[in-house]
Amino acid sequence: MRFWLVLVALLGAATAAHAEREPVLKQVDLPHTYYWRELYIPQLTSGPSSLSFTPDGEALVYSMEGSLWRQTIGLGEAVELTHPQGAYDYQPDVSPDGRSVLFSRYDGYGIELWRLDLESGREQQLTTGKAVNVEPRLSPDGKRIAWISTQGTGHFNLFVADVATEGLRNARRLLGERQSKIGRYYYSKFDHVLNPSWTPDGKRILYVTNNEVAWGTGDLWSVAVDDPSDRRKVLSEETSWSARPETSPDGKQVLFASYHGRQWRQLCLTTPEGAAPLPLTFGEFDRSGARWSPDGERVAFISNEGGNTSLAVRDFIGGATTQIVVKTRRYKGTRARLTIDIRDERGRSVPARVSVLGSDGRATAPASAWMHADDGYDRTLQFAETHYFHCPSTCTVEAPAGDAKIWVQRGFRHLPWRQTVKLAPSTEKTVPVSLQLNDLPASFGTWRSADLHVHMNYGGTYRNTPENLAKQAQAEDLNVVYNLIVNKEERVPDIAYFRGDPDPASGPDTLIMHSQEFHTSYWGHLGLLHLSDHVITPDFSAYQHTPLASPYPFNGVVADLAHAQGGLVGYVHPFDWIIDPARETTLSNEFPADVVNGKVDYIEVVGFSDHKSTAAIWYRLLNLGFRLPAGAGTDAMANYASLRGPVGMNRVFLDTGGDLSPAAAKNALKAGRTFASNGPLLGLEVEGRHPGDTIARNGTGKVHYRVALRSPVGVDHLELVQNGRVVKSFKLKGKRQNLDAKGVLQVDNDGWLVLRAWNDGSDPQVLDLYPYATTSPIYFDLPGEHPRNSADAGYFVAWLDRVIANASGRTDFRTARERDTTIEYLRNAREQFASMR
Repeated sequence: MRFWLVLVALLGAATAAHAEREPVLKQVDLPHTYYWRELYIPQLTSGPSSLSFTPDGEALVYSMEGSLWRQTIGLGEAVELTHPQGAYDYQPDVSPDGRSVLFSRYDGYGIELWRLDLESGREQQLTTGKAVNVEPRLSPDGKRIAWISTQGTGHFNLFVADVATEGLRNARRLLGERQSKIGRYYYSKFDHVLNPSWTPDGKRILYVTNNEVAWGTGDLWSVAVDDPSDRRKVLSEETSWSARPETSPDGKQVLFASYHGRQWRQLCLTTPEGAAPLPLTFGEFDRSGARWSPDGERVAFISNEGGNTSLAVRDFIGGATTQIVVKTRRYKGTRARLTIDIRDERGRSVPARVSVLGSDGRATAPASAWMHADDGYDRTLQFAETHYFHCPSTCTVEAPAGDAKIWVQRGFRHLPWRQTVKLAPSTEKTVPVSLQLNDLPASFGTWRSADLHVHMNYGGTYRNTPENLAKQAQAEDLNVVYNLIVNKEERVPDIAYFRGDPDPASGPDTLIMHSQEFHTSYWGHLGLLHLSDHVITPDFSAYQHTPLASPYPFNGVVADLAHAQGGLVGYVHPFDWIIDPARETTLSNEFPADVVNGKVDYIEVVGFSDHKSTAAIWYRLLNLGFRLPAGAGTDAMANYASLRGPVGMNRVFLDTGGDLSPAAAKNALKAGRTFASNGPLLGLEVEGRHPGDTIARNGTGKVHYRVALRSPVGVDHLELVQNGRVVKSFKLKGKRQNLDAKGVLQVDNDGWLVLRAWNDGSDPQVLDLYPYATTSPIYFDLPGEHPRNSADAGYFVAWLDRVIANASGRTDFRTARERDTTIEYLRNAREQFASMR
């Protein structure tokens, strides 16, 4: 998982640069937190997220705003049942007698199971140990419970226990640990078990598991509770964490969520015997988390049809649907209305990113806002991850009386705004926010900012649109968003949006471009920007145990196809550690081969990877004379409630002269008129030239430079790096957010120069591993041949030797021609590096 893989082998003195920032729910031993945490673990949302019928079928108990609520179907009042201090409640399951509710509670450290007595309001903790305990489901007689827990292993396993007045008894794991024989990329080598529910007779449990399944979270199974050896596969289905199969009260149908053959999850039906499934609902949005009513006549579910989450009840026969609309909310505690009015340095109303932490230690947001959560944090500074929402300029929240902490941030050109305000009970308060500009001097360039790597929809909680994506960008002071269309296993979300020109949602200061990410975790992922005609298909290769198992096409072939459409090709989220060819157990990344063969137009130096490690490898290529611009991309899943983000967290600044046309953005990136950053703004000028330029000289000598730093956060290190060596370190004083300096450097060889800023550790105001920024190079061209760097050339020879050996051992090329073409391409690249030694 990237967040702890990058803790090893960082560049230079920063070997433990971000050790204090850790993943949320770090106790879970599974790869790729950004998928399972969003798609499986309950998230804080302003709308409903999970539900349960009361036994009479007249009301629902559901989670919303991190509390449990009860609402009678057809009425508009929601009554808050729980409101824990500094914690959030999810996944209610009402007992068959209607006296209590089981649920899961997240406190920033783990998720435990609790029970609420509906008559007395007494809350009782049922599990301990700070594991992740989710999806509690009571048996039909209310005497037993099934749930999923990571207790003891860090993997998602099925547990059962007897339910007693004093708590749980005889808790045990029903199914043992099992390792599949096949390799898996997005999933652990250990099988997981998810989504339990009881059959009406209480004898069996339905669940989802990935026994010998490579892609997706697995198939629908059932197991006899009293004889765990009696296991049956119900249905083969590519699921994605949230199928949640549930048998109808009469035992004849199984309801579950499926995206099979489409891009969105809808409700489907099969039988306990696994009959071919049939769709129950339709639509280009998600319906999930469905539960049968006790009489089997209705189905309740969560939907994101309107973008945010909502709740509805649908008649099984006829399909008439009742929306569960909340007109009034009866909170457990006293509230106040807090209005935030955001303006820039000129007094203009502007959108921004906002966090509000109430006196109850919980994040809050407007009822219609999308709540987002960071994917990691420093536990010495925060008890839980940062939650935030995008405010259109003025927004109102219902917050508990007492002190409320407000954090407002708008991109990188303004300083963060923080304030604590006191809210009196049952009052209204307006807080004016005046943002302070902290921008680079205009002499360094006329910049437009771009996030080269965003996924508008990627199976997340919300349903995003280009119009909303533009609003997200505007709140982050971001000018250009490249929505990279890509597969999530068998789906390709957003493929219907592809077009070669800007999306109509674009505006005077916001450009939305639909582009592509080519997926192969074997060769490395590619960003394909400014495609003019079509998405390149298949959208991935080297997916073992699928019909697209062949490593062909390799990335060089895909790059040629993209260039034929006039596109740009970049390597995205490249390296989590500095590659040491001699020590890598396997090495298949094609990056150096594509660079030496002229296929790569940019690299995400700042992205979903370790920035210093990526830069170390980038520097080696620059030393060999390759002119590779610095790009940046967040890899934000912009419809997630829990994401690596927000949109624009990692961005590249393009010196376009102020032009926001696609051609201007493309040309600036291709030419290297850029700097990449997750916070600090950098200005670099040498002899009147800027990044991307070449300074041609008749001989060696001194050159004059000028630099500038403007940063929303304090910066530890600001350095000039020449040909891979730090040649000047600038001393930063005070808040370490501003610097203007000039001086002279000695230039004795061809080469390059960049300005970079970085921190030793993380900063809570930068939702990334650590603050980092770098310019693209300014190049020096002196008479004579470019000096050869034998060590760097040898490094890539050793790299490609490992890649060639790995690829030669593959037996899943479709044809000998595919294999021979691939190996020849790699060997040719290896020989070019060898000739540079």
